[in-house]
Amino acid sequence: MMMRRSPLLRMAAIGGVAYMGSKAGANKANAQAQQAQAQAAPAQTTPAPPPAAAPPPPAGATSGATDRISQLKELAELHDSGAVTQEEFDKEKARILA
Repeated sequence: MMMRRSPLLRMAAIGGVAYMGSKAGANKANAQAQQAQAQAAPAQTTPAPPPAAAPPPPAGATSGATDRISQLKELAELHDSGAVTQEEFDKEKARILA
C-alpha cells in the first residue's frame, strides 16, 4: 500500500520551492541592474570641470592690510588645492598687492 504525504510536509515543500524561485528572480534582477549600472558608469567617469573661482571683490572693498593678508592666504589655499592655476594665482596676487 502506498502512503500519502501529510499536507504539512507538502506545504513545506511547496513553500521552499516558491522561496527559492523568488530568490532566484531577485538575484537575476539584481544582476541585471548591476550590469546596467556598470555599462552606464564609464560615461559618468569623465572628470568634472573644476569649480569656478569666486569673482574677486571690488577694488574699494580692500582697504586694510589685514584684508590683503587674508585674501592672499585664501588665494594660496586655492592655488595649493589646484582650483587656481599658476597664471591666475600670479594675476590675482598682483591685483591684491597693487
